[in-house]
Parts: sequence; C-alpha cells; structure tokens
Amino acid sequence: MEFRKKNTVRLSQHRILHARLGVVGFDKSRSTSGIFIFSYSISLPTHHTFCHLSLPFASSAQVSSKPDLVASRNPLRSQTNMAGGGDGGGGSDKRTRNEQQQEAKRRKLEAGEDVKAPIYATHFSQEEIAAEDRRPKKKVAVLMGYSGTGYHGMQLSDKEKTIEGELFPAFVAAGAISKANAADPKKSSLVRCARTDKGVHAAGNIVSLKLIVEDPDIVQKINEKLSPQIRIWGIQPTNKSFSCYQMCDSRIYEYLIPTHCFLPPHPSTYLGKKMTEIAEKTGDLEGLKSRQEEVAGFWDEVDEKHIKLILESLPEDIRKLVGKSLYLEEQENASPDAEVSVPKRKVPEVQPSETKTAEEQPAEDTPASEGKDASSKSGRGLTEEEMAQKQLINATIKSIKSAYLAAKRAYRIPKKRLERVQEALDRYVGTKNFYNYTIQKTFRDPSAKRHIKSFNVNQEPIIINGTEWVSLKVHGQSFMMHQIRKMVAMAALVVRCGCDPERIVDTYGPTKIAIPKAPGLGLLLERPIFDSYNKRVTDFGKDPIDFSKYEKEINEFKQREIYERIFREEEEKNSFGAFFNHIDHFPEDNFLYVTSGGLAAAKPADQPKGDNSTDSKDQKRGKSARQALADVEGESEPEGNVGNGEEGG
Repeated sequence: MEFRKKNTVRLSQHRILHARLGVVGFDKSRSTSGIFIFSYSISLPTHHTFCHLSLPFASSAQVSSKPDLVASRNPLRSQTNMAGGGDGGGGSDKRTRNEQQQEAKRRKLEAGEDVKAPIYATHFSQEEIAAEDRRPKKKVAVLMGYSGTGYHGMQLSDKEKTIEGELFPAFVAAGAISKANAADPKKSSLVRCARTDKGVHAAGNIVSLKLIVEDPDIVQKINEKLSPQIRIWGIQPTNKSFSCYQMCDSRIYEYLIPTHCFLPPHPSTYLGKKMTEIAEKTGDLEGLKSRQEEVAGFWDEVDEKHIKLILESLPEDIRKLVGKSLYLEEQENASPDAEVSVPKRKVPEVQPSETKTAEEQPAEDTPASEGKDASSKSGRGLTEEEMAQKQLINATIKSIKSAYLAAKRAYRIPKKRLERVQEALDRYVGTKNFYNYTIQKTFRDPSAKRHIKSFNVNQEPIIINGTEWVSLKVHGQSFMMHQIRKMVAMAALVVRCGCDPERIVDTYGPTKIAIPKAPGLGLLLERPIFDSYNKRVTDFGKDPIDFSKYEKEINEFKQREIYERIFREEEEKNSFGAFFNHIDHFPEDNFLYVTSGGLAAAKPADQPKGDNSTDSKDQKRGKSARQALADVEGESEPEGNVGNGEEGG
C-alpha cells in the first residue's frame, strides 16, 4: 500500500525518532479515479505542527490492518513491527499467515475432516450457541498478573499450557465471551501487551480484547475460574481502536539474582584458569587483579577453612582417589545434564544439578560412582573393602559439594562489587544494536536496535533463607526474545570475570558471540507504561491505565506467588549455581570473550540465515557455539517457534 504525503514537515532524525505521534482526526474524500482517500491529521507535539498522510482505500481489511500508523508509537518500534516480528498486531505477513491457517482449518471442518482443536478452545453445539442471548461487547484492557512457574510462556499455544491458554477459557466460563466466539480468540481481537518466556512472571501485564462486561462482578467471576497463580486486577473500558501492544510506550522488568552469582569462577575451573592465563599473555594481569580486589582470596579462604579439613580427614590413598574421581567427572562436563566438573590436582567448585541438590542426590547416583573407582571396575563384584572405599569417596564428594554451596549462600556482596554491577548495566542504556542478545537477528537487522531508558541495581540486597539476593530493574521501550536474560548474564559474566565493562559496548559491533541466557526463574514483568495514551485518554471520556490503584493486591500477590516461588525454587534446584557452574567448567573457548583477550578470544558464533558476514568455515565452527549455549542452558527452547524473536525478555 502506498502513502502519498500532502505536506512535508522537515525534522531532524533525532526529533523524528523521539516524537510521539498523536491523532487529531481524519477526513474522507473521493479521488478523481474513484478511490477513497483518508487524510489523517497527525500532530507532532514537540513542534506543534501538522502533516497529512493520504491512504488509498482498497479494502476494509487493509485499513484495519494499519492501526500502528495512527496509534501512539515510536517510529523505531514501527520499523520492528513492519518487519513482521511483533506480537499483537505487528506485521501484515504474520497476520496473513494466521488468516490462511484459520481458513484452512475451517475448510477442513466443513469437509468433515478431523481437526484437533487447540487446548484453550471451548466448543458448544449449534443449539447452545443459538439459544444464548446476544449481549453487547466492549473493547477493554484487562490488567492482570501471574506467576509463570509451570507455564510455557504467556502467548496462546495449541498444545502447551500457557497463561493465555487458561485466561481465554476463563473469560468464556465467566460469560465475558459468547459461546459463538469461545473457540477462536481472534474473534474477540485478543492482543497481549508483552509476551513472556517459559517460567517468566508478571506482576502487571495487559491483554486488550472485546468482552461482555455488563456484569459488575465479572472480575470476581473470572478470577474464580483461574488458578491462584493468575489474577485479574481490573477490567478497564477503552476506545474502540485501542491495542495494548501498539499503544504501550515502554515496559519495566525486574530480575532477582543471588549475589553469589557475581563471585569470580573458582581458580581451578576452565574459565578461572583461562582468565589468568590470557591476562598474563595480554599484559593485563594487574588490571584483572584490580577489578577483582574486593573478592580476592575468597576461594582460597573457602578451600583452606572448609575443603582442606574434609580432605585431611581422609587417608592419603583415598584422598588421591577423590581427586581422580573428580577429574574424571570434569571430562563429562560438556554434556547438558552434567552435574559436576572438577579440574585436576585441585578440588573444584562443584554444584548440584538443576534437578537435584547435592543433599538430595544419593551417593550411588553421583557420576563418580558410575564405575570410576581406583581400579576402574564397573562396580560389579566389588569386595567389601572396595565397596567401603567407594562409599567413602562418594560421601566425600557430597561433602565437598555441600561445603561450596554453603560458602556461596553465606556470601555477602561488598558495596564495591555492587558498583561494578551498576557500571556494567550502565553500558546498556541508550539505543543499541542488541542482535547479540536475542535469536534469529543479524548485525544488519534494523529491528535489533532497541532503546533502554534505565537499568539499575538496587543497592540494598535482601537476605532470604540465608541467601543474599539483589534486584535489577530495566526500563525499555521494547525487548526481543531472551534479551533481558542475556543482558543479565552478560553483565554478571563481565563482573565475575573481572572484565572491563566496555566489553559490553563491543557486543554491539559486527562480531557474533554466544551469550547464554540467565535462568528465567528470576525474571518478572513489573508493569507496562502507557504515558502517551493516558495523556490523551480524557478526550475519549475514559480512565487512564494505571496499576497503582491495585498496588496493595499486586504487592501481596508478588510476595506470595512470585517472590516466594523464586526463592523456594532456587533453594530446591540451585538453578543459578548450576548455570554459572556449567559456564565456568565449559571446556571450549566460546565464552572467553569476558577474558582480557576480548571478543577475539572466543570462537565465532553462528549467524542467522541471510547474513553473509561469516564464511562457511566460521559457520561450521559456529555449530559448537549453539551447542555451548545448549550445554549451559538447562531450559533451552526451540528457535523455530518464537515469532522471529520479538518481545520476550
């Protein structure tokens, strides 16, 4: 569809990117060719001037597919949506595909073919639909919160359990959606403000759609149909053209992380050794030491006070066998489900797996017990003496794990370390090319440029069940798939490895690197921001979108259903410890970009299709980068079904 500009307003590029567009009105006229022309009058508040865009009317579908032209949107975001990657109304290609898929399903149903309905669909007979009274629908914004534990993300899925997958049938059961529309959310114009990944929480999120809201108790009735993990805060009528995705100015996310994640790798791990080795080669050893001064000697003290006592209690021959067993475990660390990885000659930093804590795991199940005794026997036909020896080795390894875990949980982060965290987070602020922090994006992809308004660490950590936690809050216009979790992981790696924070700036360049995503456990969407919409909403006689009126209920819900779940799950599974432990022990060069060698010290990562900046040799080597991410991320998701990586965090 072409657009003919009637009047031209010259603005600097900076002004164009930051002007908020506000619709004043439109006129309809017929051109000489008989085509209807819609002339939109758009105000640019920063200049108090007007420009007009002419839209040739071809079909109602085409006109209705362009709300982003008149909605309150940042042009930078519009660029992304036109690329076909956004949620909730972004991209005509995606909309066309959805319509074609739905039409294909309808044809199959009409032909009597067996079509498996989505799990969120509620089906009624034609008689039930005909007998239902027709009631008026209104466009509304549904303010909600949820704990993402146990859910495969926010967005609807035909097969997986999701937040919207429970929300939509609850609307139907409460009478907010008619029986005629109960099987297809598109008939209700369902749009989400922000999608969230598997396991990610939201204290405040919004869906906009058409609902039957004449019942004054409709919010209570919907909540009665929902799990306690999902709550509706309120339902607010909006103007007919409202789209929570299109009109959202920005979003605020919070990430909770244990402070021990900012401890340096144990000196005996692969990454710990490489940090020192590369710093010596590049002449940066003193610089590395200065960036680690507040945690210098932490692991030496733990080894001296705790690990040495465990080993000294053993006979000399058993002590050597423990070291051998730990070394053999190191060789298996590259596998995704590897639990322990221990370097030779030194007792390592060992952590429980992501599914079992060290205390829960029986001695017989440890990797060291799987045929790795002194005589390399398979474990069958052992003598009583050999069996006793094996049990002692396993018990010792378990004690070492517990000692390291206890030391981490007892760690309290110094103020200087928190300042280093803030220095790293400051490098994200502004408009940057975040293609390295998502999937399926290339350096040349304009949609990878995102604007971060602020990224701050709370300077007052909290202690929960003996573990110290700190809150990170990021405020941005929009986020791509996994972007926030990769930003957190990169900042943590920079701090814990004593890396110059300017390395984060290097990641915006053309060199592709493999940045792992931190556990989804700690991430939650705090709330979306609708400042531009709220400034104009009184013209429509509507209330502004404001979560503060539900602050008491939201805070209680956050504490009960989100924070306590995060703390409890980490205590049970040690997800953060396992995540960084895998990175520290990963025996390849993929993550060495956080050493003094810079990006060149790491293997090049794979490039998405369509980027010709890497040759076939690099592409081949890049496969190990994908494997590296799979190895350290216990919750990797397939990249083929992520909507081009849009809006995830």
